[in-house]
Amino acid sequence: MDFKSLINPDSLTIIKNARLEPGLANVKPGDKCQFERVGYFCADPVDCKPGNLVFNRTVSLKDTWAKIQKKQQ
Repeated sequence: MDFKSLINPDSLTIIKNARLEPGLANVKPGDKCQFERVGYFCADPVDCKPGNLVFNRTVSLKDTWAKIQKKQQ
């Protein structure tokens, strides 16, 4: 079995032209941060450069609020 057949095809999501807080303008490669209600991210150590910020999600957050709202309807 080829290991590539086991990889989730949706595991890579590229979002371009995202809006970020102004405080992230000075992020350095390797810096870690949390994007509210999305997850924890790390500034890519290779591709993250001033004017071209690249973040890799390390941990996603569970959306328990949406589940609670769905049960109440």
